[in-house]
Amino acid sequence: MGDKQITLKSEVKLIGVGLHTGEKVELTICPAKENHGFKFQRIDLDGQPIIKADADLVVSTDRGTTLESNGARVYTTEHLLAGLVGMGVDNALIKLDAPEIPIMDGSALPFLKAIESVGAVEQEKDKDYFVISENIKWEDVDKGIEFLAVPDSEYRVTVMVDYNSPVLGTQHASMMNISEFKEEIAPCRTFVFLRELEFLAKNNLIKGGDLDNAIVLVERPNVSQEELDRLAKLLGKEALKIQVEGIGCLNSTPLRFENEPARHKLLDIIGDLALVGKPIKGHILGARTGHSGNVRFAQL
Repeated sequence: MGDKQITLKSEVKLIGVGLHTGEKVELTICPAKENHGFKFQRIDLDGQPIIKADADLVVSTDRGTTLESNGARVYTTEHLLAGLVGMGVDNALIKLDAPEIPIMDGSALPFLKAIESVGAVEQEKDKDYFVISENIKWEDVDKGIEFLAVPDSEYRVTVMVDYNSPVLGTQHASMMNISEFKEEIAPCRTFVFLRELEFLAKNNLIKGGDLDNAIVLVERPNVSQEELDRLAKLLGKEALKIQVEGIGCLNSTPLRFENEPARHKLLDIIGDLALVGKPIKGHILGARTGHSGNVRFAQL
């Protein structure tokens, strides 16, 4: 397809659970008119309020990006938005009957495949790009977050992560062109450290978390089965036999890429920067990024 705006040929439905709320949700991605952009609609609430995918409407970046408008919220928007951007879609109305986008397998691939299943269609109007015409630098010195946007004829992203961890040290990932998103970035799943699970569970998060929708990274070889059983109970997963075989991934979950965590951070950047409201032409470079930094950079 050329440089015309794109929407879906027809609506497509997905059913899953929210990562943090644990609530079942039916989500429908619908075609939308030109210059509509991305908007969410909470069809389970009175008046079926609409929330625009806009960086200025972000109210939380706690383990995901949350938008609020018209008295309604929508949680964990980043993977779906990344899938839409990755497919070149400009206009879509996303209807959901619960507060959170389903986590699916923890990546953007299920959303991308759903869009592919119905196909996309060109519209009459040209794409309205956000063109990076000069260097834009932003950093959070206290948290070590750095962003730099430089002019480029394509949408290109480079990211570096550094967790000072024996299992996940410094990693890099890059996307030279949005055409690489489907194969190289979309399949990459969200991840969490084993040491974080108890805190997240006690703070009313990851109710829908499972080993099928997240990579759990283990940093120490001497995790007792008693500790694992306690975590399983806390997470409501008593029936799941959790095992650790040394440093690496819980249950020896195979990584889809050697640098899958870094690639997922790149995915998150694409999803969060969709909140700019326009497709981007430029090279985005990020270091030690997260949803908070992504959104604050998008708000510039």
